[in-house]
Amino acid sequence: MSVTERDPELVDCAANPAGPPELLLPREVPLGGPRAMRVQRTLPQRTRSLIGAWCFVDHYGPDDLAERGGMRVPGHPHTGLATVTWLFEGEVEHHDTTGARAVVRPGQVNLMTAGAGVAHSEFSTPTTTVVHGAQLWFVLPDGAATGVRRFEHAEPRVVRAAGAEVRVFIGEWLGSTGAPTAPVPLLGAEAVLPPGLEWRVPVDPAFETGVLVDTGSVHVEGVAAQRSQLVAAPPGRDELVVTAGPEGARILVLAGEPFPAPVVMWWNFVGRDHDEVVAARADWMRQVDEHGRIGASDGRFGAFPEQWDEVLPAPELPTVRLKPRRRT
Repeated sequence: MSVTERDPELVDCAANPAGPPELLLPREVPLGGPRAMRVQRTLPQRTRSLIGAWCFVDHYGPDDLAERGGMRVPGHPHTGLATVTWLFEGEVEHHDTTGARAVVRPGQVNLMTAGAGVAHSEFSTPTTTVVHGAQLWFVLPDGAATGVRRFEHAEPRVVRAAGAEVRVFIGEWLGSTGAPTAPVPLLGAEAVLPPGLEWRVPVDPAFETGVLVDTGSVHVEGVAAQRSQLVAAPPGRDELVVTAGPEGARILVLAGEPFPAPVVMWWNFVGRDHDEVVAARADWMRQVDEHGRIGASDGRFGAFPEQWDEVLPAPELPTVRLKPRRRT
């Protein structure tokens, strides 16, 4: 997924120091024109930019495609991050400059690692009537951030844990293995909780932990949250306690070690400093013109798939120098 605002917000990425869990409220962002799908974005925001290496959380749907256009995100670039697509309903077709083409469905995960540069597109399939899911990004560490682009598609198995059904889509947790692994200590999982369940599961005390609510409502250590809201908890706990509301709940658990390096995130690029982001934009615009017409057939972001007839040009950079912020 792309950040489609023409004037994307400048974000200096850092998480809060240790403290009690906090509730992060989403802001609504349209992806495109008047019939665009609208997403609820909880990361990044001014009070917190990271949970572990997770740096971007969009929650969307269920969106009836008879009323809206569904997911229609033309080719666009990424650097220094990895994208994770996780669906609850519908299908999304993915093309990228690794040469991959994949249709992701509920219970399956797409993991695309940008390395030094990748480009991809995402469109709802013609048979999809409702689209509903989450788009997630995490920051790549030094080495991987300037490494090769790659793509993985997997179907995590379902495990039962403390009364809930769990699918681990990134990393290993609760005895579940086989999901793609990240180049940083990181965890991503879906959990379906029956009504009223007090769900107690172990977590790594070195991890920051986030709980995003998809359906229903929950309490996370006394903090109430409902649809599209995210509860973020600092490291130091060895158990996650989530209590489902009377209607039950479906949640995403996003966790990881605090990311130690400075991070600048602007539009679809992640870098360590201003100059890295400026260079990434310049390299993208060598392959694309300002109207989204494809120029050079190849470059830093790879050869474009033959199915593409349009791509997203980069917005203009802000007039101030982008400043990274180190973790407090």
